[in-house]
Amino acid sequence: MKIGFIGLGNMGAPMARNLLKAGHELTVFDVVQSNVDALVAHGAGKAKAATTPAAILKEGVEVIVTMLPAAQHVKSVYLGNDGILSGNVDGVILIDSSTIDPMSAREVAKAAAAKKALMLDAPVSGGTGGAEAGTLTFMVGGEEGLYAQMQSLLQAMGKNIVYCGAAGNGQVAKVANNMLLGISMIGTAEAMALGVSLGMDAKVLAGIINTSSGRCWSSDTYNPYPGVLENVPASRGYTGGFGSDLMLKDLGLATEAAKLAKQPVPLGSLAQQVYQTFSLQGNGGLDFSAIIKLFTKK
Repeated sequence: MKIGFIGLGNMGAPMARNLLKAGHELTVFDVVQSNVDALVAHGAGKAKAATTPAAILKEGVEVIVTMLPAAQHVKSVYLGNDGILSGNVDGVILIDSSTIDPMSAREVAKAAAAKKALMLDAPVSGGTGGAEAGTLTFMVGGEEGLYAQMQSLLQAMGKNIVYCGAAGNGQVAKVANNMLLGISMIGTAEAMALGVSLGMDAKVLAGIINTSSGRCWSSDTYNPYPGVLENVPASRGYTGGFGSDLMLKDLGLATEAAKLAKQPVPLGSLAQQVYQTFSLQGNGGLDFSAIIKLFTKK
């Protein structure tokens, strides 16, 4: 297929490379020109650059995928003067894989429908490693028939493609999941720090937790205590992985959505404040598992 791809950052670039690997032709755009140049060079004739989001439409693309930092960027790329919806998008399929609030996703989807474009919100889970390996989980909201039509395309970038319901529901699934992840990481960090401070060996404690009722992904797959697991950020100075400021952003999305729905999320709100404190201390660039630093001397 001829595909447009907008947003070639840490997640978008490997996703775009996997589309090229699957044999698709790409026209790409990013505000950072070096990102565009690198992708075009990687494409070896199968990728070309566009000067604006709207210019991608001139290449006869059938699908446009966007992977952008926040809701304001999504709205600019879709609704701005040189945005995608400023051009002729009749029949073009739009897939936004950014993580934004459900209300913004629904707003953009409504605007796309008014221009006779077809749209899915499809945020991802799996981090940069999953983007590189093509093993991302896609949480997809939108028309079910369109989801079925796009499943094979999404499988070029991901392993688990899950239909979540109507427009915006992909974002609902993402913010709910990441709110829980933030809460569970703080809980795991507290428990590990408590056990070690009372004289327990960190690996032994983690082994007990991971075969007992406290087991969770934050403990058995991404343990925040240094030296417990290899190949996780905790064992490389909390570099790489999913940044604390990104977790703070997702917790903010969850709490804002909860306010609009009048849904209480006391632990989600507390988790947001904990990560806000951590960020204000200058730790926003560290992996989110570094939150354990609030509870240890390490």
